[in-house]
Amino acid sequence: MGMHYQYKRLDSNNFTAHSLDAFVRHQTVTACWRKIGKDWKLVPNVYEENWSQAQCREIAEDVAHSISLDQTGFGAFDGERIIGFATVSHRVFGAAARYVQLVCFQISEEYRRQGIGRRLFSLACEEARRLGADKLYISAHSSKESQAAYRALGCSFAEEINAELAAAEPFDVQMEYKL
Repeated sequence: MGMHYQYKRLDSNNFTAHSLDAFVRHQTVTACWRKIGKDWKLVPNVYEENWSQAQCREIAEDVAHSISLDQTGFGAFDGERIIGFATVSHRVFGAAARYVQLVCFQISEEYRRQGIGRRLFSLACEEARRLGADKLYISAHSSKESQAAYRALGCSFAEEINAELAAAEPFDVQMEYKL
């Protein structure tokens, strides 16, 4: 099924402020991981996450701007429509390891579980290596589903925490992937 999708490096010709107009960022969350004392626990937390048209446009504008500046983006396309995307920051950080951040990583809801994320993730990893990193850093959504997806890709808790990223999204789980 996933055979017909094309994977391309994002640029101003294939990605604009309107590229995510048909993107479905929807997730039904039932539980989230929270650090309680020294331990991680799965805590019931029921809500729905949905991007409005305005949010899709805002994120698309941000991605379009970033890929012209200091990020590399990759997209999965079904015809002309973008159905998944991942962006990697060019900024290398870290004391013990050289990290670069996986900034965005999204698959449109109706295209999930087809291996698209895995393919985009491996393109992001190749780019991170090219940038001289030895680890990919992810400030990851704490939902049970998102965490399971990152674990399935081989991600683990970050050995080194980026304080700035952790402060920006206090409920995220700081993760890494060894390249």
